Amino acid sequence: MTGLHLYNTRLRCKQSFSPLEGDHVRIYSCGPTVYSAQHIGNLRPYLFADLLRRVLRAEGYRVTHVINITDVGHLVGEVETGEDKMEAAARRSGRSAGEIAEQFTRQWREDCRRVGCLDAQVYCKATDHVEQQIALARRLEAKGYTYAIDDGLYFDTSKFGRYAEFARLDLSAQEGGSRIGDVPGKRHPADFALWKLTAPGVRRQQEWDSPWGRGFPGWHLECSAMSIEYLGQNFDIHTGGVDHIPVHHTNEIAQTECAYDVHPWVNWWMHEEFIDFRGDKMSKSTGNIYLLDDLVERGVKPLAYRYFFLQAHYRQQQTFTDEAIEAAAIGYDRLVGQAIEVRGVSGKPDPEKLGEFRERFRAAMRDDLNAPRALAVAWEVARSRDLSAAERWSLLAEFDDVLGLDLAGAVPRTAASESNPRIDARVAEREGARRDGRFGEADRIRDELAAEGIVIEDTQEGVKWRRR
Repeated sequence: MTGLHLYNTRLRCKQSFSPLEGDHVRIYSCGPTVYSAQHIGNLRPYLFADLLRRVLRAEGYRVTHVINITDVGHLVGEVETGEDKMEAAARRSGRSAGEIAEQFTRQWREDCRRVGCLDAQVYCKATDHVEQQIALARRLEAKGYTYAIDDGLYFDTSKFGRYAEFARLDLSAQEGGSRIGDVPGKRHPADFALWKLTAPGVRRQQEWDSPWGRGFPGWHLECSAMSIEYLGQNFDIHTGGVDHIPVHHTNEIAQTECAYDVHPWVNWWMHEEFIDFRGDKMSKSTGNIYLLDDLVERGVKPLAYRYFFLQAHYRQQQTFTDEAIEAAAIGYDRLVGQAIEVRGVSGKPDPEKLGEFRERFRAAMRDDLNAPRALAVAWEVARSRDLSAAERWSLLAEFDDVLGLDLAGAVPRTAASESNPRIDARVAEREGARRDGRFGEADRIRDELAAEGIVIEDTQEGVKWRRR
């Protein structure tokens, strides 16, 4: 396999990737619904999207990444009769929906940074784009794809012949209305709200005037409107969780392709699997969740959670247990320890010796982002005694630009300095050799100490050593 191959949910196969526009790749990722704290399961979609971005960058592409913030319209239970999650959170807490959204957006963005995710070029809030959502709904209405009932404006799925195609839906099995809920006046169970009207006698914190009455936009509408606003009517990749396939992404496709007469609207749809939390899907509703801060309190570094993510393919369900996360934390510490041995060592690497490792790492990532295989190559390099220190560091630094584990700056949890006159003297001798430019001598001393199980660490407080 040559070139980058990515799995496309739309076609259910891996394909050779090429952008629509030269070397520019445009990506939209479904973002968080910010009615409560985002748990570590909520971080997996963005670790996946970040890995995708880093691989695309390594392949020489320029990436524009857009992530939305859902701060209105996402209903409890994702049924048309449910309560808006933001309104429900505001009612329970006595705070404004805006305050809640700001708090949990800030927490989510900080957690994403802590696990090594690059910032998106655009973060867009649903409440800042109501005008665009109304315009999209009006466009669909003008084309005859909608109908109005007492509850709001709905998309008529019978008018879109490809509605079941993306998720391979059996629409006949939905006739009881169990998938989306029973709303008086709905023509088909799969029909979905574009605009929900505020119920008589009810006053919401978040509601706007519209051609159909005062209310709020449907959850599916926002992603179509905002992705088009920032990426155009046709773009490269749309990411999200596998749970979005049968409803949210199916509805996005229906309303957008009908509104703009485009097919396919998005060339690549990419979906990551869930984290399985001790046998169950991690869920706020069941309370079986971990926040990133919970891991930190246990002594697990945020980037160790990223290491945990990299141990499984993004399309594999990954099981989270106390034992699994501790094993990942130990593995991350050990990889950092190996990196510290060679970190910053200068020298002229042999291109031929680097080439084999580089190609195997690249081939793994080109094969639909096979992070576990790529991580194994990084470990081979870290442990290799056939490569010089400079060659090991050159490859590890290059690989880490994709892996995102901060091998250039991280320290392991077990980092601690001892004191031994003989070893202290050898470490000082090595530092003197490095200052004088005698790098061969410095490397020889480091290798001798490494053979004794001594790891040298360059820290902000100076050079320290510890036993492996």
